[in-house]
Amino acid sequence: MNTHNIRSRETVLAQAQSRRGQPISRLLIDDGQVAPRSMLGALAESERLNAPLVRVLEAESLASREDILHAQADHWGALVVGRTDVPPDPALSGLLDPEFCLQHGVLPWMRIGETVVLATSRPDQFDALLAHLPGDFGPVMMAVALETDIHAEIASRFGAALAQRAEARVPQDESCRDINVASTRGLWAGAVFALLGLATLALAPQLFFAVALALAVTSLLLAQGLKLAALLASGRPAPARAALSQSPSTPVSILVPLFREKEIADTLVARLSRLSYPKSLLEVLLVLEADDTQTQAALAGTTLPPWMRLVEVPPGSIKTKPRALNYALGFSSGDIIGVYDAEDAPATNQIDRVVAEFARAPPHVACLQGILDFYNPRANWLSRCFAIEYASWFRVLLPGMARLGFAIPLGGTTIFFRRKALEHVGGWDAHNVTEDADLGIRLARYGYVTRLVPSVTREEANNLFWPWIKQRSRWLKGYGITWWVHSRNPRRLWRDLGPWRFLGMQLLFLTTLVQFIFAPVLWSFWLILFGLPHPLSGMMDNPMTMALIAVFLSAEAISLVVGVAAVARSPHRSLVPWVPTLIAYFPLGTAAIYKALWETITNPFYWDKTSHGRSAPDKPGADLAEE
Repeated sequence: MNTHNIRSRETVLAQAQSRRGQPISRLLIDDGQVAPRSMLGALAESERLNAPLVRVLEAESLASREDILHAQADHWGALVVGRTDVPPDPALSGLLDPEFCLQHGVLPWMRIGETVVLATSRPDQFDALLAHLPGDFGPVMMAVALETDIHAEIASRFGAALAQRAEARVPQDESCRDINVASTRGLWAGAVFALLGLATLALAPQLFFAVALALAVTSLLLAQGLKLAALLASGRPAPARAALSQSPSTPVSILVPLFREKEIADTLVARLSRLSYPKSLLEVLLVLEADDTQTQAALAGTTLPPWMRLVEVPPGSIKTKPRALNYALGFSSGDIIGVYDAEDAPATNQIDRVVAEFARAPPHVACLQGILDFYNPRANWLSRCFAIEYASWFRVLLPGMARLGFAIPLGGTTIFFRRKALEHVGGWDAHNVTEDADLGIRLARYGYVTRLVPSVTREEANNLFWPWIKQRSRWLKGYGITWWVHSRNPRRLWRDLGPWRFLGMQLLFLTTLVQFIFAPVLWSFWLILFGLPHPLSGMMDNPMTMALIAVFLSAEAISLVVGVAAVARSPHRSLVPWVPTLIAYFPLGTAAIYKALWETITNPFYWDKTSHGRSAPDKPGADLAEE
């Protein structure tokens, strides 16, 4: 080691020792970094929120990270190290596991003699950390470093290994990652099944249509029965919840996965900046792929606030949103983990309400799902129908199913987790293209409960036909894969969920898939209405025909009632006249599911990207509306 560098470090250390123990607030005032009046406000805020003073100073931009770091070094009598001026020694890489380093905000930086200089971004927790070090770690000396430097060094050294762990975080028997192994068998099985179906259609059309009709009508009856039960249950009064004696203050991390979002960067930062939750308790991680040059270029021209930072996900064998979330989870520090999408515009007080709800709820309530809505519902007919569908799902069906005690398949955004519960169930399945639905069922299998929180996030309705088909095919493919993952061991699923939730899970997933697959069989009965021949014409007497007509009409009536009730509970009451047009909207899902079936066999992990930034809010401020 260079003698001059040793003397420089010893000089710095001697200066730090002379100011050791002085309050960080006093050091920053004495150095002229923070005005006394501003420091008084920061101290009061730190006391009110029970948040570290340094977090308040940084989040409110009262002092720079570097100035705070040097004040911490003086207070603790420690060295300051950084990647630029004092590069870390790569020979120490194997001393501590990278996940341990991320969890505790530390990194073995260098040796001075036999002593390991352990850099930390949380010097106030250093003494408690020592008890968790391996017994043979040896003598330790504390240094302070920026969290960004520690994270950057960990990502540089261990990024590939952490990304590989992110792909296999969920145990194999709970993941869909082995479906790719079965895809060849599935391709042959699908081909044989398709050939048998075509042969039956050609040789015994009555048998084909009779079996298909039985499946279609049965799934239709079960699905509409579930809708009706959810509608009735959603109208019950919500259970009373205890009031809070004080405003809760909990560290929250928001993960925002981004991919090819060149149009959304500035708007995203502006919308998230309007969140009213104290920024000293909030961190937002913008998660992007390391090779996503579009998003990197968009963010390069955007100034991020100090409570918002980037996490780049190294390349791997797959490229999916849940893999990125798993990777970023290790770089987050909040006790509550939330997920937003790139185009989201959450209600400004949403995090406050989530934190308050978690503070009231018992520990087994592990997840809160917010309401999703659209800020462009009147862009065209497709967006109007999409808005009605979302209102039905988030304002009637999900609340109703939660009241009925069923397991809740989550939405992909505006979801919030207790960190310990999320880590307990293994995070997200990196290979599942509807990781949200899968995680909702897995939480239930581990004994956790999901609640709906009445706070709204507005996002952009996909209002172009082919992009809508691609997005819906990914959702339906994921639904099918999720059903397969959890149902491949029915006895275990029954044991984990119990009979009632087992039934609810099967009803929801199977009826959704079967209805779209066999919808053309139901459409074929239009031939009879137009006086054209139908394979079942000779088999159906008048009572049977009337019974089928009654089933179809009652199903449409239930859908109509659910749609109207949902829209009436939303800000989009003007969409009520459009509810009957859903009869032309849902057939699009049949095109999507056949695309999904083909991809499930040929490319099950393919993530069909949904483009954002095509539509602006219908009116100024619409994206900020609260309910």
